[in-house]
Amino acid sequence: MKALKLSVLSLFVIAAMANTKLPAVEENEPVQKCGTTNTAFKAGEKVGFIVNYTAGKLINMSAGAGSFTTTLEKLNGKNVYHVVGEGHTLPGYEWAYKAKDIYETFMDAETLLPLKFVRDVNEGGYKKYQNVNFVRSANTALTKEGTFKVPACVHDVVSAVFYARNIDFSNLTPKVHRIPFSVFLDNEVHSMHIRYMGKEVISTKYGKFKTIVIKPLTIKGTIFEGGEQMTVWVTDDANQVPVRIESPIIVGKVRIDMTSFENLRNPMTALIKKN
Repeated sequence: MKALKLSVLSLFVIAAMANTKLPAVEENEPVQKCGTTNTAFKAGEKVGFIVNYTAGKLINMSAGAGSFTTTLEKLNGKNVYHVVGEGHTLPGYEWAYKAKDIYETFMDAETLLPLKFVRDVNEGGYKKYQNVNFVRSANTALTKEGTFKVPACVHDVVSAVFYARNIDFSNLTPKVHRIPFSVFLDNEVHSMHIRYMGKEVISTKYGKFKTIVIKPLTIKGTIFEGGEQMTVWVTDDANQVPVRIESPIIVGKVRIDMTSFENLRNPMTALIKKN
């Protein structure tokens, strides 16, 4: 169970995409553009998910669940989207490994760039709390460990999801174009990208969806193998909500499925049939 670590939030968090004119690049071609106009989500949105873990033919279980909720608030006089991602072990598996993680971002409502990030992790007795304040005028990130220089367009792991939900994939070439971005996590800047793979119709326990398929670059570590091993299916509509995420981990495979959604900004036209 420890391989899951319910930092499945980190996995889910790197994944949802949608609909603005952010430029794509081909291999090794850098691009830098900060800020975007939000057309994909709104305050009041809530998306629920469940985490499944498989290992060989003997282990196939639903081990965790969680949600992402979005509200509109004020931070230092600015309008911000406050997104809270919460993940926890299902009660039936707490005897083996109990986890509850909370990830929060406070994004400038005009640019979707993060102004503050909070991570509160409690996993099997391991606890970590991190509070990051981004000073946009100085391109720095302030944590209790010090002040760190960051790129002008840097995101945290949650804001990257909601920023990326405003990407326009319509003119991209499958398996060729990728969207680069940078993420600040654990006092380090990680250069990452999302590769557009094409479109696909998939069936989940919730229903049948038209989807856009992408592969985010993941960071090799204690859970992920690194590289473009993760696959994400997001709704092929103006919301671009992730409906399924699959990734191999060090032992076995994780699959995250969307189980509920409410108060979306746009109609869920990608849903072909609900089960």
